[in-house]
Amino acid sequence: MRNRSAAVMSFFSGLLILFSLSAATQSTSFPESWVGNWKGELLWYTVAGTEPKKVSMKLRIRQGDSINKYSWQLIYGNTGEDNRPYTLIAKDTGKTHWVIDENNGIVLDQYLIGNKLCGAFTVQASTIINNYWLEGGQLFVEFYSFSAKPLSTSGKGDAETPFVDSYQMKGYQKAVLTRQ
Repeated sequence: MRNRSAAVMSFFSGLLILFSLSAATQSTSFPESWVGNWKGELLWYTVAGTEPKKVSMKLRIRQGDSINKYSWQLIYGNTGEDNRPYTLIAKDTGKTHWVIDENNGIVLDQYLIGNKLCGAFTVQASTIINNYWLEGGQLFVEFYSFSAKPLSTSGKGDAETPFVDSYQMKGYQKAVLTRQ
C-alpha cells in the first residue's frame, strides 16, 4: 500500500511539473507573449558623441487577422511624429522565420534565434542589425549601424589566412520598454 501511495504521489508531482513547464513555455512564446503596448526611451549613441540622443519610443504589438500575422507599430517621439505601422508575418510553420512588412514595398526578414527576434538589412550606405527580446518582463531593443562597404580588408586570401573585411561602425541604439 505504501508503494502505491508513493507511486501516485510521484505521478501527480510529475504532472504538476509538466503543467508548470507548459505554462512557462506558453508565457514566453513568441509573439503571443509579446502582444501589448510597450513604452520607453531609445538611447542613440554615435561614434562622434559621448552623450546619447534620447528619443521616446513605443512599440505596439497586436494580434492581426490570423495567427500568423501581427500589427507591429513603432512610434518615435513624444507626440508620435514618427509613426511606423508595420506588419509582422510568420513565413514558416515553425515560426522561426518572420518578416516585418513596412507596407510600402519594403519587407525585412527576421529570425527567431533563441529568445531573440533578429534581422539585418542594408539601406543606402548603411547596414543595420536589429535584436528584440523579452527579459524580466521588459522588452529590449538594439540596433547596430555600420557602413555597408568595408573600411578595410586584411589577410592573405588563402586557406590559412582568409581575407577579412572590417566595417566602420556608425551607431548603436538601445531601449528598454515596459508594458503599459
